[in-house]
Amino acid sequence: MAYWVLCLSVFALTYLINIFYISVLYHRGLTHSAVTLGSAARRFVASTGNWITGMDPLAWCCMHRMHHRYSDTPLDPHSPVTRGVWPVFMAQLDSYKSTLKGLLKGEDFYVSQVRDLDFPVSWLNRKKRWALPYLLHAGIGLVLAIGFRVPLLGLSYWLGMMSHPIQGWMVNALAHSWGHRNFSTPDNSRNNTLVAWLVMGEGFQNNHHFSPASARFSYQRWEVDLGYVLCLIAEKAGVLQVRRDLLLATQVSRESAIVGT
Repeated sequence: MAYWVLCLSVFALTYLINIFYISVLYHRGLTHSAVTLGSAARRFVASTGNWITGMDPLAWCCMHRMHHRYSDTPLDPHSPVTRGVWPVFMAQLDSYKSTLKGLLKGEDFYVSQVRDLDFPVSWLNRKKRWALPYLLHAGIGLVLAIGFRVPLLGLSYWLGMMSHPIQGWMVNALAHSWGHRNFSTPDNSRNNTLVAWLVMGEGFQNNHHFSPASARFSYQRWEVDLGYVLCLIAEKAGVLQVRRDLLLATQVSRESAIVGT
């Protein structure tokens, strides 16, 4: 019993580390500036993010901004409306590769999306060493599995740390296909409560697309955004600051908006 609890705990911890980087630091911080990172924190995220998540911070931000700008149109990098629910899993990977290549080549379509961000593509991708983070985490998993003879523990570590493709698919596919809508946005964004619980509030896509600058993705009282809780904890730790001016502004706009069906 203790072995299973340990495995579940390791998976939960590594999943939490991954989702903190993606949902709080990449998404709410670098992409939308809903939380403010100090210069030292920004440099830390830019230098460690690719190692932790396997995803280049600049490319991730670029692709996500494109998702907002072209949401659920043919130019959306990963829309189930144009590509289908299951194909989104590979579409998001293909779009990430295209985005990374476009940034490395200096193509204006991609560079213009992230001109305000003050860091380059990670050296891992500039030097074509993109596989190193995956090998690192696989190696740690193998050490746990073989060296300590606890295979499930090693697998739990690797699955938690490398969980972003599944997280991304759930948000990009399911939360743009099924769920309730609080606001009349021009796209097909939905508030998928199950996805929101599993991916730290990211499933509240309709709320987020209505007000991307808000650090809090929940709106109704029964909607719980655990990612915002992570923001508050990180703020207490001095890692970032929540933009409460934007929170207030978006709250006012939400209150005055016509609620969708």
